Amino acid sequence: MIEGHCHCRAVHITVPVRPETLGDCNCSLCSRLGALWGYYPAEEVTVSDPQNRLVGYVQGDRTLTMHHCSTCGCTTHWSPIGRSSSRMGVNMRMFDRSVWEDIPHRLIDGAGW
Repeated sequence: MIEGHCHCRAVHITVPVRPETLGDCNCSLCSRLGALWGYYPAEEVTVSDPQNRLVGYVQGDRTLTMHHCSTCGCTTHWSPIGRSSSRMGVNMRMFDRSVWEDIPHRLIDGAGW
């Protein structure tokens, strides 16, 4: 298990393994966030928020909820809305750099959608 957290450590995320690739999306939201996404089945990810600091943001197309810490502002993960998909994205920048720095990045052309 690999554990990461937001800057203030209020929100912790645990994933079972390193992802094989990281998604670097260029959509209007992700490019502003600077996130590098690791993708996991939702049942494999544990998000711990004992102080209820997570806030959700639903962007215009209403397909994803982006979650961020209300204290430090770090975007921790996204989850799907109203789809049968159980895949979620975890911002790997919430983990120690040694966990993700050598994982290949692939461009996701979200701006082209």
